Amino acid sequence: MSELTRGLYDESDEESFSETHHETHDSSEPIAGEDSLDTASGPDAVQEELAVPVANAQPLAATEPKRRFRRLRRRGSAKAGGAKKKRRLTLAVLPTLLTLGNGVCGLAAIAVAMSVTLDWPLDQKLFVAGILIFAGMVFDALDGSAARMTGQSSQFGAELDSLCDAITFGTAPAVIVWRISDLLPARLTWAIGALFALCVLIRLARFNVETGEDDAHEGFDGLPSPAAAGTLAAFAIAMPDLAAASVEPAYPEMIQSAAAWLLWASHFFIPMLALALAYLMVSRFHYPHIVQQWVRGRRAPHQIGQALFAVFSVFLLHWLALPVAFCYFAFASPIKSWLRPTDDVPPTQPSPSS
Repeated sequence: MSELTRGLYDESDEESFSETHHETHDSSEPIAGEDSLDTASGPDAVQEELAVPVANAQPLAATEPKRRFRRLRRRGSAKAGGAKKKRRLTLAVLPTLLTLGNGVCGLAAIAVAMSVTLDWPLDQKLFVAGILIFAGMVFDALDGSAARMTGQSSQFGAELDSLCDAITFGTAPAVIVWRISDLLPARLTWAIGALFALCVLIRLARFNVETGEDDAHEGFDGLPSPAAAGTLAAFAIAMPDLAAASVEPAYPEMIQSAAAWLLWASHFFIPMLALALAYLMVSRFHYPHIVQQWVRGRRAPHQIGQALFAVFSVFLLHWLALPVAFCYFAFASPIKSWLRPTDDVPPTQPSPSS
């Protein structure tokens, strides 16, 4: 160090500079050369002590406005995040209301089917219960689309949707099974309805565990619970038409006899159908997601033909076309898998000769 520099910094200047240094800098931040100042001694240490503050005083003082700017920016981002969170919570009201609408339809279907105060015949009660189950299917299809459109897909929504599905697609169809058959023993129909509802719960729990957030929802492993419930509801909706066809004088006698026979056979067929649907729900047969494929524009030519055939059947047969359409969807995949059991089996390799 030159003599001029030594003359500028005497002992009093060093003390005043050290006080200024402690005031302008945070004690929690380490200072370059601090350890060497505590342990070193002698003229060389004094030279290093004087040189370090002179070199670093200006940059350390300049960092103070930067720290203030960072603090202000963090506060602003926190406020923006809070506003964004409030906005998301507001947008999540629509999917939640649609999901709850599904649950309300299921509860209303149960109340109508089990009501003793409504002065309606049994087939009319089951008809209204089936219509309410179909209304729940519409709400169930809309709540997922609304959640994806608003970016509100969450674990809360998935769990709430499963709870409402358990009511509309599990308990309400079981009540229809209990009420639709008077020819079978009550214990048997109760056991079949309870088994159907339990399989719906297993199906929903497995779907929640195995389906990730990035799943494309192109298909299902096992029959979806809305389709299983819709199959039973379709038969409940078709019962009044069958009863009317069995006594309508405008129809030929052969059609009247066939309608009367189908009406009698439904008391045995529908509980057995519920057993088959319960098995398909917990199976591993692959089913396509028709709604997603049509929404995304992925329509095969045979699917368009099937849709046109279904529309024509509805106009021709009215409600009687619904059981045929839902049974086709429920049993087409298992039948195709059973008819082609060797498609997914790799060919056997011949053993190498010794």
